[in-house]
Amino acid sequence: MSPPRPFLPSLDRGLSARLLVLTIGFVMLSEVLIYVPSIARFRLTYLESRIGGAYLSSLALQLLPDDRVDSNVEMALLHGNQLRMMAVKREMTRTLVLSEDMPPKMDASFDVRDPAPMMLIMHAFEALLEGDRVIHVIGSFPDGGEGYLEIMMDERPLHDAMIEYSTNILQLSIVISLLTASLVYLSLHIVFVRPMRRIISSMATFRGAPEDATSVIQPSRRSDEIGTAQRELARMQEELRQALRQRAHLAALGAAVGKINHDLRNVLSTAQLVSDRLANSDDPEVKRASPTLLRAIDQAIAICTETLNFAKAEAPAPNRQRFALAPLLREVVQQAGLPADPGIAWECRVPEGLELDADRQQLFRVLLNLGRNAVEAMANRDGGGPITIEGRREGASVVIDVSDSGPGLAPKAREHLFEPFAGSARRGGIGLGLAISRELVRGHGGELELVNSDAAGTRFRITLPDPPARA
Repeated sequence: MSPPRPFLPSLDRGLSARLLVLTIGFVMLSEVLIYVPSIARFRLTYLESRIGGAYLSSLALQLLPDDRVDSNVEMALLHGNQLRMMAVKREMTRTLVLSEDMPPKMDASFDVRDPAPMMLIMHAFEALLEGDRVIHVIGSFPDGGEGYLEIMMDERPLHDAMIEYSTNILQLSIVISLLTASLVYLSLHIVFVRPMRRIISSMATFRGAPEDATSVIQPSRRSDEIGTAQRELARMQEELRQALRQRAHLAALGAAVGKINHDLRNVLSTAQLVSDRLANSDDPEVKRASPTLLRAIDQAIAICTETLNFAKAEAPAPNRQRFALAPLLREVVQQAGLPADPGIAWECRVPEGLELDADRQQLFRVLLNLGRNAVEAMANRDGGGPITIEGRREGASVVIDVSDSGPGLAPKAREHLFEPFAGSARRGGIGLGLAISRELVRGHGGELELVNSDAAGTRFRITLPDPPARA
């Protein structure tokens, strides 16, 4: 069966196409932001050039004798500068230099001597929209002298020049945006999109055949985030593949162990019946050996039962209810019992009014397991000592400590304490009690942890959130 192929969008609907459109849009937006002040500057430069032409014409007229100007020369100067009228003002006097016989009525007047940026932009767009006005412009002398120049001109040539300039800017912007977008598109497609498609394809292939080693993506040598993502994906796929393979082996092994346990429990039940009869024998040797035999058989039955229970489905969700903690602890103490040593005693330090919200049956199971572990630890210690259960509220949580004064846990047991079949808190155990207990506590949103374990004793701590207390 071929691995499933992932659904990958076409190039025109993928990330590359979106990046291409966004890049073109952003470049065009940048060009618009550049165009607005540049078109205003273009208009100002155009008007200043007309004023400069009028100034040169005025200088030429000053060379004529008696300031007499032939009408043909006058019209040639005006039309050469695309003007209807020009005038010069120096030293508080206004002198008309050149003018048509019947100059038209002006439609607008502009002073470009000290222009404000916003006014220039507004006047530029007015020129683009109107275009057929006769405008009056006042400007300074190009040489910086005192006074000013006045000109009257048709706005149509300015409008046409601005349209041509805008068209050139638009064409250049389109070329720049397409070129930039293409480069961005190619670079992002090579650097980002293509590796992402490779990752997606690898994920889909691995989903179809996780046991196949060839479905694991080959780690990249890139040092950026894409390379890190590919290496982490390869590591995760390899770990998951190993875990799935181990799970399949454990499932097969679990089925076999279940059958063996079932048959072994039947054999042990028969042995238990025979041992009960042996316990009633009058033979002193038989009576002396019977308790050891009975304990061994009970322990073997308990191991089979715990193994079968752990192999079943997960524990059900906690059936939370409000109850007092002290009565529950008294039941735990009564069922856990005590070793034969009279120096060993239970100490319960729990306020009578302490209540919590939890599954009573599951919490009883957890505390009973911890209590039996403490009793087992105290049975291996000479001189006796207390087994203490403390309960208290800390903010929005209820904390329960179960401690003994036994010899402490072995280093190997502490290393794999909560791992099934790997660590056990007592001799002869298979490490399921604490693993199941932690699973039940975490099902409440709490935590079971080992606080300390040394020659002075061992302390386990249960922390359970208490939502009603927070409310």
